[in-house]
Amino acid sequence: MDRNDKLLLVQQAAQLVRRNVGKVIVGKEEVVDLLTVALLCEGHVLFEDVPGIGKTTLAKTLARSLGCSFQRIQFTPDLLPSDITGITFYNQKKGEFEFRPGPLLAQIVLADEINRATPRTQSALLEAMEERQVTIERETMVLPRPFMVIATQNPVELEGTFPLPEAQLDRFFIRLRLNYPDKQEERQILQRFKEEQPLQDLKAVLSADALLEMQGLIRKVYISAGLEDYIVDIVQATRHHDGIELGVSPRGSLALYRASQAYAAVHGRTFVLPDDIKKLAPHILSHRMIATNQLRLHGHIMENILEEIVHSIAVPVE
Repeated sequence: MDRNDKLLLVQQAAQLVRRNVGKVIVGKEEVVDLLTVALLCEGHVLFEDVPGIGKTTLAKTLARSLGCSFQRIQFTPDLLPSDITGITFYNQKKGEFEFRPGPLLAQIVLADEINRATPRTQSALLEAMEERQVTIERETMVLPRPFMVIATQNPVELEGTFPLPEAQLDRFFIRLRLNYPDKQEERQILQRFKEEQPLQDLKAVLSADALLEMQGLIRKVYISAGLEDYIVDIVQATRHHDGIELGVSPRGSLALYRASQAYAAVHGRTFVLPDDIKKLAPHILSHRMIATNQLRLHGHIMENILEEIVHSIAVPVE
């Protein structure tokens, strides 16, 4: 099987995951595709949205579709780092020390309301998210693969929260919003959940091993030199924009590069288009920038600024 045929397997796998998640989640196909892109790029996801619109259900459904282990952590101000990484305790029966793993040692971890935890506990996630490992009492433990953190935070309620520092925001590969369903979708939700919970009977459609293989395949997607320059121009523009105090880091440009490869593969292509980069830029880059105080006072959101930047840069023609 040549490279192109292997890459087509990525599209088939994405379609299987999309259909399977669609048995539980009504609509949101584009969000599921972007979640798949994050998985293929070994990235983490930040959902910034209001409560009650299905973020937890979506995370559980994705884990079930992949046959991956799943854990949910409810972040609160009194949560300690050891509560999520695990502890070593003395077992009096056995007369020896034992390690009790925390919920972070799963393949897909839902960090619910992450901004309610103290900075100390938030920082415990950093090593896990970046290095795929945790250090407990000077011993390093490698996390299982695939490994993804899906974090949620409520953008409206600020009382009793601790805003995520820029260093941690930058470690999230992509930021997504589910948004409210429309009238037709909400009727479908009522019909689907009125008698039973469809998640209970959901079967896996893709194995973790197959996903790991595909993570290597997406790096074979062709991206031209012109599009590489296009990505660099967008990132550089964020660093010289009058309304931006802190521009996108090199980690952001790498994330946009990898995401465009994965997005192309998910849609059955072996090459990246300029539209892929345009589509992904707001989700990949907007949370990695900080606006000036003046723009914040005027209510400008980073997605709007980024959209202006993207449209101001000429698309390469080859």
